Amino acid sequence: MSSINARQRARMPKPFRDALRRLFITTCLLTRTTEHAARRLGAGYFLPALFVQRYAAMGGLDAAQFRDQMNGVRSFTDEAWCGHWNALAEAQLQAAEACVPGFASNPACTQARAALAPWGAQVATLMSERSAPLGVAGDEGSSAQQALEALRCTVKAITYYQVSAFPGHTAGRLQAYHRSAQLFDGLTQVVAPLLGMVIERVAIEVNGETVKGYLATPAGSQRCPLVVVTNGLEGTVQELAIPLLRYHDSGLAVFFMEMPGTYAHRQRMSVDSESIYHGVIEHLARHPRVDPGRIGLVGVSFGAYWAARLAATSRRLQCAVACGAPTHRTFQVGNTIGIPDIIVKALQHTTGATSLHGLMRALRALSLRPLYAQIQIPLLVINGDHDTLLSTQDSRDLAAQAPRATLKLYPNDDHCAMGHYREWLDLSQTWVRDQLMRVPGAA
Repeated sequence: MSSINARQRARMPKPFRDALRRLFITTCLLTRTTEHAARRLGAGYFLPALFVQRYAAMGGLDAAQFRDQMNGVRSFTDEAWCGHWNALAEAQLQAAEACVPGFASNPACTQARAALAPWGAQVATLMSERSAPLGVAGDEGSSAQQALEALRCTVKAITYYQVSAFPGHTAGRLQAYHRSAQLFDGLTQVVAPLLGMVIERVAIEVNGETVKGYLATPAGSQRCPLVVVTNGLEGTVQELAIPLLRYHDSGLAVFFMEMPGTYAHRQRMSVDSESIYHGVIEHLARHPRVDPGRIGLVGVSFGAYWAARLAATSRRLQCAVACGAPTHRTFQVGNTIGIPDIIVKALQHTTGATSLHGLMRALRALSLRPLYAQIQIPLLVINGDHDTLLSTQDSRDLAAQAPRATLKLYPNDDHCAMGHYREWLDLSQTWVRDQLMRVPGAA
């Protein structure tokens, strides 16, 4: 790479430039020189192409500004990486405190709740958007505007701490993960009443593992259809929940959980992790607010792998959504070229593999290809048509061979169709609701 200058690279066809970059990233992985190269090229060079879109969408961040902030990091060490993003998070909390004193330490305080009340359920959308909302009239409007700005700053702080935690598994990153989760917990307490929802922390003991998540239910006492939502290798509950709270009026109960092997989970991920999901679903099916005959599962990225797997093996599920699922081809050696060192290390930690050979063996054991034809429930498969992180062909194969699958590939988009994030969220929410509401004999 160093022998090819920027002007020469610019003249190359884009597919060739992309292939060259992926080869270089893998060479750095194999020679253990990623950290050295990052000092020169920046950490962002070694991150997935969708990194900026992903976190800008989560926190209502300006994508160009976030990209500039990312370019300022030139190391993956906790000191450099976490220090950089933690400082940005703390700046947002200071801004929240300037808007509403006490908000940063306790967003659910009585003052904040009262000030946000004029916005009502709009906060679910406004808190992660950059555009200025229509104002509220009078003195109350000034207070409401300040409170909304404090809430937005808090969402940005949660997001920056989440970036700091990426992709988990080190002391500094886990500290940032817990700080992000703590802030999100406070946010749920102030937002839930405005949305007409009950959001409760839930801890479920399954086979020696404690699954911690949030159950969001509409206000009232009736049983509701349930959607379990799970994410991937370095995703968190707060990344799932913040954008999905805008669907508070869907009539669905939603349980947000993180994938086994990541962050707070003690056990490593393997084929046996399937039992964790079965246990979670069985536990929730007994909840007094859940209709046990109407349960669906939505998975994003590696979480979509589990959505597809459970679609084949769960007796409870009535439908499933798999967005960006790795299922078979992704786990083969030829499809690992270009996966960054930091992602490979996260995969090793998640699976417990101690070598690259052991990691490939663990991943190949996860192949879903023998289960495609066993998926007898409706399955919505979503992805971008040019996934640069995993194999798009996995999505095509899954949809082609699962008997009741529907495929939605977004054109000119990447892993999990982040360029069409809002569109596929809308699509999946409508699709899941329609599927669960038409189940015969629903309570």
